Amino acid sequence: MPSTNEAGVFLGVDGGGTKTAFALLTGDGELLATALAPSSYYLGHSIDLVEEVLRAGVESVCGETGIPAAAFTYAFVALPGYGEVSADLDTLNAIPGRVLGHQRYRCDNDMVAGWAGSLGAVDGVNVIAGTGSMTYGERAGRGLRVGGWGELFDDEGSAYWIAIRGLNAFARMSDGRLPAGPLLRHLRDHLRLATDLDLVDVVLNRWQGDRMRVAALARVVTAAAADGDTECAAILREAGVRLADLVLATVDRLGYAPGEVVPVSWSGGVFASDEVREAFRERLDGAPVELCTPLLPPVLGAALYAARLAGTPLRAEAVDRLRTHATTVPQGGDDA
Repeated sequence: MPSTNEAGVFLGVDGGGTKTAFALLTGDGELLATALAPSSYYLGHSIDLVEEVLRAGVESVCGETGIPAAAFTYAFVALPGYGEVSADLDTLNAIPGRVLGHQRYRCDNDMVAGWAGSLGAVDGVNVIAGTGSMTYGERAGRGLRVGGWGELFDDEGSAYWIAIRGLNAFARMSDGRLPAGPLLRHLRDHLRLATDLDLVDVVLNRWQGDRMRVAALARVVTAAAADGDTECAAILREAGVRLADLVLATVDRLGYAPGEVVPVSWSGGVFASDEVREAFRERLDGAPVELCTPLLPPVLGAALYAARLAGTPLRAEAVDRLRTHATTVPQGGDDA
């Protein structure tokens, strides 16, 4: 068996709706291997998908390093949809054991990987705004999720939420119920609409309302806002407010003491929008929070959390060492 690092070897898995990322690192911050596999989002598919994806990714990092899974000190597996069907938890929790050949691991929702990466796996709150939206925070060993109830009646401020409001604005602009703005041209060009009513055919008939494809239209809303569309800019600002409200609710429910400053970070493609970030910051102005630029991508956060769960959290200098890889490691999660 190849020798392993004295500080430990930790596996992080960041699952998502479009792809799943893997990272193997040492306790002193050396990145040993990465891998990318298909989506591990099993809802609507067979739960067996999770084992197939995990097995492929683990075999890849083991093959690259020569370190067998049995030698991993600890693993953290972040899965999309985890915890949203309570009847599936026992099955999901057993899967990594079959792949790794030991019980030194934990599973949880992929929101935990986003939090751990953004804040370096220390107490605080992370807000996720990709296809969906939610917050996850930890304080003194207690973890809390707020939001993320799904696109049908929640996921406020998410890419899907933005896209739906953009589609509504397009319909009203086309009808003359709203003044015409750049969104009309941007969406017509993006979807190659022969007529505006072909939007119904594309979204409802061809796409069947597919969550990922709809959410991807948030980029069109952002582009139209950058082109001067005031309605789209208002949608993005409202998204920033809704995301900040998730943070405020999380801070309140975690029971931080008066005067205690809470580190807050963010992850997800929605925060690429200037309007979203500005409204988010303005809403939190005066709140007892410190906004922290995300440190690491979720897959490295998952590995950091594995080390924390093992009782050997990485030191600050090891986290700094990992930051040199922040833009080069494969990204799990969603494309939105």
